[in-house]
Amino acid sequence: MFRVVALPAPTEREKSQLYIQRYMAHFPAAGEIIIFDRSWYNRAGVEYVMGFCSKAEHRGFLELCPHVEKVVVDQGVHLIKYWLEVSNKEQQGRFEARITDPLRQWKLSPTDLPSRSRWYDYSHARDMMLKATDTKAAPWYILRSDDKKRARLNCISHLLSLIPYQKVKREKVKLLKRKNKGAYDDQATLKGRTFVPEKY
Repeated sequence: MFRVVALPAPTEREKSQLYIQRYMAHFPAAGEIIIFDRSWYNRAGVEYVMGFCSKAEHRGFLELCPHVEKVVVDQGVHLIKYWLEVSNKEQQGRFEARITDPLRQWKLSPTDLPSRSRWYDYSHARDMMLKATDTKAAPWYILRSDDKKRARLNCISHLLSLIPYQKVKREKVKLLKRKNKGAYDDQATLKGRTFVPEKY
């Protein structure tokens, strides 16, 4: 089974729980793949930079996180962490495109514009996060992602290199020949019908 988990802002009840508690409910069982889009590392990034958590909460997260991740890995879970690194120039271009292109404006969240002005705060937060949580048990893999297509291919290739798998045997499929019995000009019978205009 394959799922993408993108948790919304926490409820009042969830705010009173252990920070990682609401994520653990979505952890995989054997044979499952779970991708956390907006993972618990929000606490190390956007929450810290934008002031959504206290400095003490941020510090506590960085101290506790490597221990939790080691327990997860020791239980047999393949925990793979990717940091998508975007250059300053590329991020500015993407933000400008979101502002001017009506088809991309939906991507512009309320925190995007304030975040843009805090580029160096985010870089500093990233460096603190990597220093505290780039461990042997659960290392960070940094993916240059200015070129989205190349980044996707590099990520897929790298991910597959980390997961032990075997090729599944497939039965040979043979394409049957078309029978000529009852043959006729099946394209001629469509003459006069209404076709979709071929603009492309």
